[in-house]
Amino acid sequence: MNLRPDLEPDLKTAEIRYPKILKLILDYTAYADLSGDGDLTAYHKLESELHHITQKDISQFNMEWWEEEGAEVLAFRMALPDPEKTENLTPEEREEILFRIENPVIINKDWEEQTFEEQFSLYLDDYYRRFLKLNDKN
Repeated sequence: MNLRPDLEPDLKTAEIRYPKILKLILDYTAYADLSGDGDLTAYHKLESELHHITQKDISQFNMEWWEEEGAEVLAFRMALPDPEKTENLTPEEREEILFRIENPVIINKDWEEQTFEEQFSLYLDDYYRRFLKLNDKN
């Protein structure tokens, strides 16, 4: 089942934001590795720049990406706009979202051959969970 366009994650915006966010994360990491950032001045600058791009509270993300999913997934999660409130989620749409959470699409192509959407399709579960929390009373 296809969801209405207003219920789908905004992957176009994420794809536009992603390269800049990834570069900022990697540049900060390289800087901190070489020079340190004991007073967190560079980190606070990074947070500010990321907030400016995403309009998100960056403190919700673990910037120690090497301990979790990697810089690419972190950049994707930051780049993806948050889900929005909708007043008319149907039971069928709710079922489709639950299906997508439980059955992520596995792409059998090399990373470089995949589209942006294919590369990050496994990481939409968090988006869909937040969408349901926002829009589903159950």
